[in-house]
Amino acid sequence: MSKQESGQGLPLLRTRLHRAAAATFVGRRQELQTFRSALEGDDVSVLYVHGPGGIGKSALLRRFADEAIAAGRTVVQLDGRTVNATPEAFGAEAEVVLRDEHVVLLVDTFELIQGLEGWLRERFLPRLPVGALVVLAGRNPPDIRWRADPSWAGALKVVQLGELAADEARALVDARGVADGLREPLLSFAGGHPLALSLGAAVAAGDERASSRWTPSQDVIGTLLDQLVGDPPTPAHQRALEVCAHVHMTTEELLRAVLPADDDVRGLFSWLRRLPFVEVGTQGLHPHDVVRDLLEADLRWRDPAGYVRMHERIHTHFAEKIRTVPDAEVPAVARALVFLRRNDPVTAGFYSHWHGQGEVQEEAFVPGDVEGLLRVAAIESEESAEAALFWARRQPTAFRVYRLTRTGEPVAYLAWLRLQEPDESELDADPIVAAAWAHVRATTPLRAGEHMAVTRGWLLPSYRGVSPVMDLIQWRAMGYYLRSERLAWTFFVRSDPDVSGDYHRQYDFIEIPERPRVGGRTYGLFAHDWRKVPAQAWLERVSRPPSPEPDDTGVLDPAPPLAVLTETEFSEAVREALRRLSHPRALAVNPLARTRLVTGHPDPDPASALRDLLRQAITNLKDDPSAHKSYQALEMTFLRGTPTQLIAAEQLGLPFTTYRRHLTTGVERVCADLWHRELHGTGGITTP
Repeated sequence: MSKQESGQGLPLLRTRLHRAAAATFVGRRQELQTFRSALEGDDVSVLYVHGPGGIGKSALLRRFADEAIAAGRTVVQLDGRTVNATPEAFGAEAEVVLRDEHVVLLVDTFELIQGLEGWLRERFLPRLPVGALVVLAGRNPPDIRWRADPSWAGALKVVQLGELAADEARALVDARGVADGLREPLLSFAGGHPLALSLGAAVAAGDERASSRWTPSQDVIGTLLDQLVGDPPTPAHQRALEVCAHVHMTTEELLRAVLPADDDVRGLFSWLRRLPFVEVGTQGLHPHDVVRDLLEADLRWRDPAGYVRMHERIHTHFAEKIRTVPDAEVPAVARALVFLRRNDPVTAGFYSHWHGQGEVQEEAFVPGDVEGLLRVAAIESEESAEAALFWARRQPTAFRVYRLTRTGEPVAYLAWLRLQEPDESELDADPIVAAAWAHVRATTPLRAGEHMAVTRGWLLPSYRGVSPVMDLIQWRAMGYYLRSERLAWTFFVRSDPDVSGDYHRQYDFIEIPERPRVGGRTYGLFAHDWRKVPAQAWLERVSRPPSPEPDDTGVLDPAPPLAVLTETEFSEAVREALRRLSHPRALAVNPLARTRLVTGHPDPDPASALRDLLRQAITNLKDDPSAHKSYQALEMTFLRGTPTQLIAAEQLGLPFTTYRRHLTTGVERVCADLWHRELHGTGGITTP
């Protein structure tokens, strides 16, 4: 054993620790090559290394020191934790670098003495002898004035330190002696973050009960949060950070919508964007994945009710937004909604990425796209191409085209086919649409004013399944579900129904029994009846925070079935409810109590809600001059509870036949009003 650094000729523990650290160092080949080039005399005099906490800056500086010593250079190491942040103190510690062109000065934890940055740039570093090298390593990127000053163009090299590559992360885990069964869950948790990998490996390797379902303990989470995040300045900053960790991208608009009204949103957003573990993108801010996961896990453990409240506020914001944004923005908002369930194992397995964007672009379909559509559809079969051509001629505005941004090549086409009644030519042209109509007619047919939609997609083989194209298609489809008026049924077509079944069931789309065939290929049709589970109820169910239990599949509980009545059945139920208006038990078992008309009422008691709706429908006629006599007949007969119709006619001073005519007209008006509300709701959303 070496006796280096031992005043009494004995080996030091420092030497053993240094060797152990060197043995587990992996990756950073490009950064090491940059440093070696600087040592060999290129024009670089200052290396500025920056990255979030725990990303490996200190380990890299130790390796730089070894490289410099091996090259015969003198090494001086400073740490911002032990150096006073004054020019005098720093100058006294680093003065040797100004006198010796062979000195390499390594400054770690530079963020703690960041106030010296301007003095270093303007006063200290210009005095370096040519050949000397200074490395500054901290969490924050360099001041923009470094790059704005042309005199530093060749002398400064900025290195942003990111996570380890997948093979490097695996090598680090292996070097720490992690068992084979624990390797994958540890890599899944920590990604390529060196500190998270190292700390997780140390804990997992020492846990005899750990298995392939290993997750970090609260001690590990707390330690990493202390190292990577620290303590936010105020509770408002903590709230903003938790929101940033929960959503796909954070904007001032989002913070304003979900944080308390008295929070300084602009100041909080500015603080977030300066954090070293937060990335700035074209659509907003997002934290590094490991920090995101740590903050999420900590809040769910520390304040489960607070986590749910935050989730619900965010969900409400995006649910309202997806209905109102311009059409081109729909996929981005839908992605934000789906991202809230990214930890569901089923959901995560059917999306290719969350941060990547721009690989594929969605565009409107134009006549010149027909040739590309036929080329892509023909890969499936000649019959599939014929169906695609039929629909492109029949409903050209229903189509969208998806192109690779890099080349402009069309790789997929989506059609949202809006259908109101069976058409023989459509049934003959497309077996998939024929199967959808057969299912609708056999179960709950369309009612007047309703329509169904069938999503037909044609993709190049390499983009089927999990891909950026399918991400966009699914986000676009979600926009259709939530923005369409009078939509009764939706059918989603999959060429891999056995693989994707769990995913669609999670989102309450159930495969119909028949699997249609087109050109020898079998397809699965996944259907949802929006009259039984309306869009708002569906969205609330699919966006609720998933259970933290490890055995949770994320699959939705079955929805209570709603009644889907024909107009005749509905009118008969209204008449029966009017006759039994004062009998709660009768109202509770009336078929109307199971329709979305009643289930959407704020009163949770079906009988009370139905009574309120009927009373309101009668009262609405009061101010209509043309219906005033009908209102009087309804009010006397049903609201006052007059024992018989003869007595009601006498009370109104009307001949019985005249009274009966007004009553019949009034009942018909009530039926029509409630039927309209059953079909269309109380408010409208623009159909795309």
